[in-house]
Amino acid sequence: MLKELTVERFVREVASNSPAPGGGSVAAQAGAQAAGLLSMYCNLSQNRNKLGGAVDMLQQIGEEARFLMNKMLGAIDEDTVAFNKVMEAYRLPRDGQEEKIKRKEAISEAGRYAADVPMHTARGSLRVLSLIGDAAGKGNPSAVTDLGVANLQALAALTGACYNVKINLDMISDRQAAADFETEVADLLEEGRKLFENNRRILEKEIMKT
Repeated sequence: MLKELTVERFVREVASNSPAPGGGSVAAQAGAQAAGLLSMYCNLSQNRNKLGGAVDMLQQIGEEARFLMNKMLGAIDEDTVAFNKVMEAYRLPRDGQEEKIKRKEAISEAGRYAADVPMHTARGSLRVLSLIGDAAGKGNPSAVTDLGVANLQALAALTGACYNVKINLDMISDRQAAADFETEVADLLEEGRKLFENNRRILEKEIMKT
């Protein structure tokens, strides 16, 4: 499984001449890393004498961050599975009319799956951005740069995942379903960029204090 490779082996696999793992898997990895850094920030913010009631909130955020991390770790492999399904669909025979119809249906189904997988990554990354905003300025100031990197990674994951949703929409024969994907992508990107900028302003102020 891709998620079980060492960092070096994964990066070298991405760098090879194989089209998968590609951008979708890397976006999922970025989202998982963002959630992991958020979890670390929360774990390093357990000094109740200094942080008071914020500790309980940060514990809850950390738990959700780890849940999101595990979901996006799974998407690293699932995105490659989705890509392979698309390739299999395009390789189906198309000699007769019946074969052409079956091939078109298979491509549409594979395209929908290939859009759905990164959509989950995008939604998870947006949630990470929201949780970063909830945690920012409330935890261990020594770990604020880690939260800043989480913010950058989460936006990259969200944006990259949305690219991978959009690239698959032309394959989906149900145009209403494709339009629904397109609308959600636009909403996710708009909200994600707002959250990112708000987080960035808070975090950079915190960094200047340290």
